[in-house]
Amino acid sequence: MAARRGRRILAAFLVIGAVLAWLAAPYVRAASLFVRVAHLGGRVEQFAAQHAHAVTVLPPHTVATRNGEVPAQFYRPDGRFSRSVLLIPGIHSMGIKEPRLTALAKDLAGSGVLVMTLALPDLQRYQLTLRSADVIEDAVTWMAGRPDLAPDGRIGLIGISFAGGMSVATAGRPSIRDRLAYVLSFGGHADLPRVLHYLVTGEEQQLPGIRTIPPHDYGVAVLLYQFADQGIVPAEQVAPLRKGVETFLYASQLTLVDMNQANATFQQAREYAKTLPEPARTYMTYVNDRNVKKLGPEVLPYLNEPGVDSATLSADRTDAVPSAPVFLLHGSEDSVIPTAESVLLADYLTKKGADVHLLISELITHAEIDRAAAASETMKLVGFWADVLKR
Repeated sequence: MAARRGRRILAAFLVIGAVLAWLAAPYVRAASLFVRVAHLGGRVEQFAAQHAHAVTVLPPHTVATRNGEVPAQFYRPDGRFSRSVLLIPGIHSMGIKEPRLTALAKDLAGSGVLVMTLALPDLQRYQLTLRSADVIEDAVTWMAGRPDLAPDGRIGLIGISFAGGMSVATAGRPSIRDRLAYVLSFGGHADLPRVLHYLVTGEEQQLPGIRTIPPHDYGVAVLLYQFADQGIVPAEQVAPLRKGVETFLYASQLTLVDMNQANATFQQAREYAKTLPEPARTYMTYVNDRNVKKLGPEVLPYLNEPGVDSATLSADRTDAVPSAPVFLLHGSEDSVIPTAESVLLADYLTKKGADVHLLISELITHAEIDRAAAASETMKLVGFWADVLKR
């Protein structure tokens, strides 16, 4: 009798232990992910790397969309994977080869997630268009329709920066709303016109406890590029001006790869400005000088072009909210897309009945982890990713 009772107690402890291990697993995976993404170094990062899945980066392939074939790349963890995820970067000409994107994809895959990166062609060309939402919808449909990638017919969707806001807006479309396990916006927007206004004026809706900081010069340069053909400069100056802005933006991107090459490219942009006629030369000079205060008012009158206010591009303008859980992650002092955007989006979606999880983190700048903060902030971020990884 006592032996039988002892076996029951042992069995109970084993069950409890198994349950606790199952519950703890997402937190362990999330903690490992955080350590690797944040590059904490030392024995902690070495331990996390040793216990992460080995990752195979497969050759690039293409996904058929209604707007043509779009390059994509798989990052496959060894063994069984818990979920497939579509990871979409923001405005960046390097697309799926962008260093921060490839690093994040590898780190996510190391956590036991199969990742497919796919860059939106128009965002690679510094264009915010309605076509991008169609590409997101088609890519989700393709990926979720593959039994080898999505046995339960659902995938995760993670969008970064402007792709984050568009991903949330697109996730409510009838064709894919039941094909998503979750959608995550990392530093994304709620309302595109409001963000464009912020980028040229520095003005954003004020919320208690949320700080608005001056906008980054990268954003207004992108807007000059996008709206250059709307009358900012004469028609014959549009292409030359855009070529100069592209050079500056590419130099900005190179600062994360090679500072010597970045500085040389910045110099090319400054020399190129001297070859432009007026008014393109003045606008290019503002770009090179990072003079948001001078360039912003010049771009402001052109922000209300048709389509900018479409619900396709702004998640807080659509009634078709996602049925899957929505995760909103934002840095506390974002100078590209204001922090208030995720707070406002969380409020809007919650009122519409969505399952929303919001974290404003002091550890994040715009869409990367590179800051020091209190241990409590680290635990919040680990808990957030643990909630995502268990979906």
